[in-house]
Amino acid sequence: MDIPSEKLLLMYERMLKIRHFETKVAELFATGDMPGFVHLYLGEEAVAVGACAALKDDDYITSTHRGHGHIIAKGGELKYMMAELYGKATGYNKGKGGSMHIAAPQLGILGADGIVGGGIPIATGAGLSSKLQQTGRVTICFFGDGASNQGTFHESINIAAAFSLPVIYVCENNLFGVGTRQCPMVRKIENIADRAVGYGIPGVIVDGNDVLAVYDAVSSAVERARAGEGPTLIECKTYRWRTHFEGEPDTYRDPKEVEAWLAKEPIARHRSTLIEQGILTDEQAEAVEQRVIEELQEAVRFAYDSPEPDVAEALTDVYA
Repeated sequence: MDIPSEKLLLMYERMLKIRHFETKVAELFATGDMPGFVHLYLGEEAVAVGACAALKDDDYITSTHRGHGHIIAKGGELKYMMAELYGKATGYNKGKGGSMHIAAPQLGILGADGIVGGGIPIATGAGLSSKLQQTGRVTICFFGDGASNQGTFHESINIAAAFSLPVIYVCENNLFGVGTRQCPMVRKIENIADRAVGYGIPGVIVDGNDVLAVYDAVSSAVERARAGEGPTLIECKTYRWRTHFEGEPDTYRDPKEVEAWLAKEPIARHRSTLIEQGILTDEQAEAVEQRVIEELQEAVRFAYDSPEPDVAEALTDVYA
């Protein structure tokens, strides 16, 4: 697939934004400076960026409890995200959503979701809306391997397949649901994408650490969806560098396995490709990274300097 150099460079920058944002969040949370709980996306940057690069600005995504990467990949601004994580009034959701519930409808981000599998029916509903209103919009639904065993997964994909809805279901298979390895004791089939046959839709398996492979697979699925040919189930094989949530003891993973996956990290891989193709130089790559670091530093300052929500706002924006 012929990809414009501008898009390839944007992919590189957004993966770097995710990497540095999540690394900084880990640091801030470890010091006790950041409230709440955080589930980091480190190591999975290629999935969010490759998938969202295949979308138009007005297309939709739904996210998960591990959603920071999805939001950055769809164009979310670091300063409003950081303010939201700090519970500040200037955050995307006025500090009321926090890490697990950031939404930005103006960017097509229908929301992260703290409930496992909770975003899958939302994405299906968005797909039905697009079809009924004939907007031409598609929706990417991100979810994890654990969510593929939830009833919402099966019910939602069945509906989307039956009505040929423009939804791409992107499973981020990072091998663990919390601390449970995805093995035959949990799921008899090896590949989650194989479940697509039960709904009469395409099932695709892709290397989730290869941003260009993800982009290629999702672009094909988006093209099908816009043409009215219905949903696709894409399984991205990847790995999260950190435990399920920050502060959880890492007692259930083999250190050698973690080390092996760290060696397959996606950003250096994409950078090497861009340099080999003459699209990027080492100096330019370092300049991009420095720009990202400076933007992140400004985001932290913005969050620190932002006001706390007013007590009078406690019951606004509450609909149920």
